[in-house]
Amino acid sequence: MSRSHYFLMALWLLLPYKPAFGQADPSKLTIDRIFNSGDFKAGFERSPRWFDASTATQLEPSESIKGFHNLIRFNPVTGEKTTLVPAEKLIPENAKNPLRVSNYSFSKDQSSLLLFTNTVKVWRQETRGDYWLLHLPTSKLTRLGGDAKPSTLQFAKFSPDGKNIGYVRDNNLWVESPLNNIPPLKLTTDGKVGGDDEIINGTFDWVYEEEFDCRDGWRWNPNGTSIAYWQLNTLGVPRFTLVDQTAGKYQKLTTFPYPKTGEQNSLCRIGVVPTTGGPTTWLQTPGDTRTDGYIPRMEWVKTGKQVILTHLNRLQNTCQVMLADPLSGSVKTVFTDKDDAWVDAADESMEFLEDGIHFCWISERDGWRHLYLINSQSGETRQITRGNFDAKAILKVDEKSDYVYFTASPGRPTEQYLYRMPLNPPQGFVSPKRITPQNQTGWNDYVLNENGNQAVWTHSQFGEPPSSALVDVNSHNLLKVVNDNSKLKETLAKVAHSPVEWFQVDIGDGFTMDGWLIKPPNFDPAKKYPILFHVYGEPAGQTVADKWGGNNYLWHLYLAQQGYMVASMDNRGTKTPKGRAWRKSVYRKIGVHASADQAKGARDLLKRPYIDPKRVAVWGWSGGGSMTLNLLFRFPEIYNTGMSVAPVPDMTLYDTIYQERYMGLPSPNSTDYKAGSPITHAAKLNGNLLLVHGTGDDNVHYQGVEKLMEILIAENKTFSLMAYPNRSHSINEGKGTSRHLYSLLSRFLMEKMPPG
Repeated sequence: MSRSHYFLMALWLLLPYKPAFGQADPSKLTIDRIFNSGDFKAGFERSPRWFDASTATQLEPSESIKGFHNLIRFNPVTGEKTTLVPAEKLIPENAKNPLRVSNYSFSKDQSSLLLFTNTVKVWRQETRGDYWLLHLPTSKLTRLGGDAKPSTLQFAKFSPDGKNIGYVRDNNLWVESPLNNIPPLKLTTDGKVGGDDEIINGTFDWVYEEEFDCRDGWRWNPNGTSIAYWQLNTLGVPRFTLVDQTAGKYQKLTTFPYPKTGEQNSLCRIGVVPTTGGPTTWLQTPGDTRTDGYIPRMEWVKTGKQVILTHLNRLQNTCQVMLADPLSGSVKTVFTDKDDAWVDAADESMEFLEDGIHFCWISERDGWRHLYLINSQSGETRQITRGNFDAKAILKVDEKSDYVYFTASPGRPTEQYLYRMPLNPPQGFVSPKRITPQNQTGWNDYVLNENGNQAVWTHSQFGEPPSSALVDVNSHNLLKVVNDNSKLKETLAKVAHSPVEWFQVDIGDGFTMDGWLIKPPNFDPAKKYPILFHVYGEPAGQTVADKWGGNNYLWHLYLAQQGYMVASMDNRGTKTPKGRAWRKSVYRKIGVHASADQAKGARDLLKRPYIDPKRVAVWGWSGGGSMTLNLLFRFPEIYNTGMSVAPVPDMTLYDTIYQERYMGLPSPNSTDYKAGSPITHAAKLNGNLLLVHGTGDDNVHYQGVEKLMEILIAENKTFSLMAYPNRSHSINEGKGTSRHLYSLLSRFLMEKMPPG
């Protein structure tokens, strides 16, 4: 059969399926149905949040003003519900409609409500917008910011006593008190937006936001008399420019500081400023953060007498926890965590106890992620959890009940459960208690109330969308269903599919790789099927998890309906709870060990008689795009088709914080950088390659793909390219973009490696 015939067949397969008579077949998936119909939309836009120890609040549709929301309060035990704020109270003066609320918070006495609306995206998230204050007793609605332009305020927060509100505006910190008719007061005056010496107060530059998840960069002290905040000065940081060719007759250029590997970072420091105005006291953290160090975390100790922060060296293998005097600025190191590879300092939480002396920490110092209680005065370190399992994250430290709650999945790295452990366990070994019932598998997330006796529980499994409910923590009894996603589940139940198969591959050195396999709904073991591998493989994530996979899962299921096997495996180094040795065995070998593991796993699966070893494809996004290139270039005898979305072909072109964390500095480690970068091996391409990238990708720059194309052209290698104009790393901006992208991937796969 000719390629053109297969291509026409592939186009036909992408058309919405409709029987000759009646409605579209609910068992069949199409690209249009997945990305354009709304059939598979999950209803989690308005999750509840705790109001106090026994009641929660939630936005729900208004019956009187269609398309807008009331804020309601409910008791999950009694079922009692009251409307705190009807939509009618959210209509500003001279406006026709209520505010569309993106987020909200209450003052401590619950008499005032702070509303976030009219939001705009700053890189990844919508963190800039307008803030309004609603005084509940009087229904007075006031816009914050004085003469500020629309959508220019960030991270507004009530002071602890509720009298003042602070926020960031144009890279400066401000405080105002609209209820007391006190106008906005500018606390910092050196903030600059743009330019070669941009100074950022109270928020962060691009690389801190992307790699340390730092956005809100300021904190009230416990009595509201001062504010601790980050300041970043981008002077000397190399700039990168994005080119928008579609904005008008001439290009629009967006230039921003982006430190690539080995380059200078922003100068980062933390200051404390009085909320009545005055000079800032700068904390005397060691070193020069432009060339050797980061400050990824900072909070006030609960007593308010000290500030606690973490300081990382440039290699990110030494993390110092420091206490600082907010009056003098002096600092002292109270705890140091080290690792021969890297310390996950950005992931660890510093939970200070009420005594202002002890804090909880997560460390891998014994080979597993475990909880520790640390005395900040004496330096005494006491291990709370023990054993061959990883404590993934601290959810709550409940001093009243003497429990610490955390997520873990001993022996089941593809799942997640809630556990608790005595904060002060008795002498000897004490096993943590699993709170999630034994009959509940899959993925379980929790948000506990202030007493730790109730929680919002969200549960999902592979192929099963998330549902949420309020539960009693001790018994795990259901108190109230929040969203069971019944409509989506009913729709999915009608879609033709086969049960997912979970498997493991022995990759040597004592490591076992987990994987899943989706088979066609009408699977026949006597036939041979092509297989598509979905890969990521970097330390930032995992693809093999027993949880809802969203549109990716639906697209994989669509391909299975067309006659493909679809599989995924998590190689060494991925962020799975299998211990330090698993995760950090890839240090300075990113791209090398991971691709070898994936190839070994593929060879193992290809031994099955119903998988065609001559039709093996791979696809991935971001780090998965890089993995796709590495597999296609390094192992052409296995993979004959690859679809690489937003890859990093050359690791030296990525940012300092992420790439240096896992690879070290490029100057003394150039050999490993070269060995791990796909561009080094591009000349070995012997199969079908599709490159996809957004030209407006601020994260992984389109520059890398162009450099790769130069090599491929010089080596006379055939490849296909789709450049999405001005799309970011997510390639989802603009009407129909996601539908177009997945249609493109499907067509390419069906043309180059047809099913059947």
